[in-house]
Amino acid sequence: MKTCIAICLLSVSSSVCLAEKNTDISPIMAKPGKVIFSDAFDGAELGKVWAAAKGEWKIKEGAIVARELKADKHAAVLTCKVKNRDSIVRFSFKLDGSTKGFHFSLNHATGHLFRVIVTPTGLTVRTDKDKKDESIKSELIAEAKAKFEQGKWYTLQVEMVGDKVVAITDNGLKVSGQHPRLDTEKPNYRLVMQGETLSIDDLTIWSVK
Repeated sequence: MKTCIAICLLSVSSSVCLAEKNTDISPIMAKPGKVIFSDAFDGAELGKVWAAAKGEWKIKEGAIVARELKADKHAAVLTCKVKNRDSIVRFSFKLDGSTKGFHFSLNHATGHLFRVIVTPTGLTVRTDKDKKDESIKSELIAEAKAKFEQGKWYTLQVEMVGDKVVAITDNGLKVSGQHPRLDTEKPNYRLVMQGETLSIDDLTIWSVK
């Protein structure tokens, strides 16, 4: 199986004030259709579409605040139970304290598929290894280097169409690539984080025209 890999190594500095959320970014690969799901996290508790498997995920001051729990001996995991194949996802995030970063993760029907990884030093897209098939290894699709400062809001947008993926952030990062495994039905979206704390807000999911 051949894999098309696009790797982009960038050194980027922010040109906008990031003390507040900046969601002024637009899709660059796909044309958005209808809004499938959105959540501004204005309620007291997470809705039924959300399922916390590990860690602590609570709404505080109009955003999700996530913490990894030592007792779990596992990264904190929150699932958004929205089926998808081709879609556009956009949300704001903020890293605080000792947070190592987070993964925006997609599964296929029987296991992990691929993930967009945000760390304080950059953005990476990787496929996941298949625990049921040792011949399928994790592969790098794309990466970019930059600085995500602690305590500041950023916006991440991920476009997924067929076997292609594009991820951009509002501080100028862009990574893109493709892999044949990506072109499949996906049962959900997942947020995976390590450390303390991660804040998530203003999540919107669009279909693709």
